[in-house]
Amino acid sequence: MFHYKLLSYVLCYLLTSVSGHSPVAVLLSENGQTPEEELLLQAGDEYTGSAPLEFRFAAGESAVDGTYRYEWKFARDASFSDVFLNRFEAETIYSFREAGTFFVRLWITNQETEETEESDTFVIHIAESELTLPNAFSPNGDGINDVFKVKHKSLVRFNAYIFNRWGQEIYRWGLSNIDAGWDGTAHGKPVPEGVYFIVVEAEGADKVIYKKKSDINILR
Repeated sequence: MFHYKLLSYVLCYLLTSVSGHSPVAVLLSENGQTPEEELLLQAGDEYTGSAPLEFRFAAGESAVDGTYRYEWKFARDASFSDVFLNRFEAETIYSFREAGTFFVRLWITNQETEETEESDTFVIHIAESELTLPNAFSPNGDGINDVFKVKHKSLVRFNAYIFNRWGQEIYRWGLSNIDAGWDGTAHGKPVPEGVYFIVVEAEGADKVIYKKKSDINILR
């Protein structure tokens, strides 16, 4: 019973911080993928991930009397002297698409007393970009290396084109389905074993421009 009461007290204290609010950030997507499990940050937490990295920031209002004004500030420095975005709602969604470290904090003003409090800072680190192309795969249905996929990190633009030996484009895909890759088909039918060619045009969150050309060997 003692431990239960102590836990209840701690939870109550946390939930009534910052004018009865406990700001949180929920990860919506990272590197073009939706997380399999919910990831929740509390104000004061840090997170390192790959762009595009999208979070939903919420004030986490609890049952406290009063009407509040909300201001989220997004900055490039911990002192918030370089604020690049302000949002004025209790909940907001933002996608980080540049490499670097970013700082997010919530200011809450009680409109009855005009008292303003600020939360601890969310610190978001966005990794530098990466793009690597494999040179072979074996789409034979054995569940091993059946799909040609690029290795990538923090890309904000991506387009890939597959050509046959005569220079005809037979397949393409983009950033929205980057991890779908190429299954070794053209127009819904498996292509013959042999050498194909890929051209990739991409841009990283760190402004790096990628223009890659390579051979792909299909082994069946």
